[in-house]
Amino acid sequence: MRILLITPAPPKSRAGNRATAARWAHILRSLGHQVAIATHYGGEYADLMIALHAWRSADAIRKFTDAFPNRPLIVAITGTDAYRFIHSHPETTLRSIRLAHQLVGLHDLISHTLPEDQRHKMNVIYQSAKPIGKREPYERYFHVSVMGHLREEKDPMRPALAVRSLPSSSRIKVHHFGKAHSPEWADKAKAEMDINSRYFWHDEIAHHKIRQVYRRTNILVLPSRMEGGANVVSEAVVAGVPVIASDIEGSIGLLGEDYAGYYPVEDENALSGLLLRAESNSEFYQTLEQTCIARQTMFTPESERNGWHDLLEKI
Repeated sequence: MRILLITPAPPKSRAGNRATAARWAHILRSLGHQVAIATHYGGEYADLMIALHAWRSADAIRKFTDAFPNRPLIVAITGTDAYRFIHSHPETTLRSIRLAHQLVGLHDLISHTLPEDQRHKMNVIYQSAKPIGKREPYERYFHVSVMGHLREEKDPMRPALAVRSLPSSSRIKVHHFGKAHSPEWADKAKAEMDINSRYFWHDEIAHHKIRQVYRRTNILVLPSRMEGGANVVSEAVVAGVPVIASDIEGSIGLLGEDYAGYYPVEDENALSGLLLRAESNSEFYQTLEQTCIARQTMFTPESERNGWHDLLEKI
């Protein structure tokens, strides 16, 4: 098939939507299809459209279905679709969802956000990650990684707030990797570094360098207010890095309801307590680590490829 894959993220962007689109295109090509990636729809021929983001790609979805009402359309539901735009812009978001022949979600609880009459269309395909090789975690201090852009949805400064008042005996240091989405966010991160000796913001770095961070870090923190199924969870799990995450659906739907590493969203005191426990209690740390390792098979490239193969068989 000729497949048109729509993503709101422009070429060369390091945004998650662009990385997802590129990975999906590679998978679809490996299944024998021709794939083009675009940020909008200009009337070109396609046997199938896959639109990443129900709200941001709504114009492309509408134009494609107007031009080819009988051709299949797959819409991927992102975190902002499920937890923001379905409430703030329901008409546009729900129109895209209802026009779709099939839906894709990235975690097990994503269909809870949909109208009941649309849930049967949901296909959960976990985002995959590649192994990094042998880990060599830091020993002279406890390295906490935060992988995420500085924007409101990510609650990016929460880990910094959580380590401000740690006891002097703690060796915890937070290293944050991600682009500031505005000068104001950059100013916040820089100001935090001035007053918080445990916090370091490294801005955006290349993905091959992120993979090196996974080799050395002791733990990953995902503090988000909303996620559609963060790929950093897949990457950490496959790397064997334990995770501490806010108790949002997007993380519970990947790590499981019984996972021990959750804290209440926006609660820096609870996060601080979990970090100290992970640093000082080897049994707790190993529980997090082993639970993540046990879920590695969910996030292999083969599993993601099989998910797309099965979905395309439906249409």
